[in-house]
Amino acid sequence: MEQKHALLALAESLAAHQGVTHFAISMRALGKGDFFKKLGQPGAGCHIRTAERLMSWFSDRWPADLEWPRDIPRPPKSKKEAA
Repeated sequence: MEQKHALLALAESLAAHQGVTHFAISMRALGKGDFFKKLGQPGAGCHIRTAERLMSWFSDRWPADLEWPRDIPRPPKSKKEAA
């Protein structure tokens, strides 16, 4: 799965699980609410560092009662979160 689509899928899944919008997930992860809306536009993308930061953010904060999507490789938890 393309990383853009993986990030959007993670945001949608987490938002649905928590009963919030992707705007709320974007605010929590990046401090700006329009990131996933913009990322979902045709031809949109993001910097590699932003994508890596988001993947780590999702992995570190993914709820235990929500299965991580099988088609998206999960990065290991950061050392800070694993401790």
